[in-house]
Amino acid sequence: MAERVSKEKVDRDDGYLYFLGKDGFVWRTPMRNNPRGRKAKVGSEKIKREEGYLYFVDSKGYAARTKMNRKGRVSRRRR
Repeated sequence: MAERVSKEKVDRDDGYLYFLGKDGFVWRTPMRNNPRGRKAKVGSEKIKREEGYLYFVDSKGYAARTKMNRKGRVSRRRR
């Protein structure tokens, strides 16, 4: 089950993919079926990332995280 990590809600538009960027802000980028769209930062709340979690924007528009299922494999960074 995912846990919510932000208090800011992002209004989602059709034709865009929403994700948490490396800088900690929520971004949107156009999908292939949306040729006129532009990549843009849509969130103003910065989220601190922790290793071992997958971050995403849930269906309600909040940033969330869930523990990654690594099945015993070690990350390449830790070798």
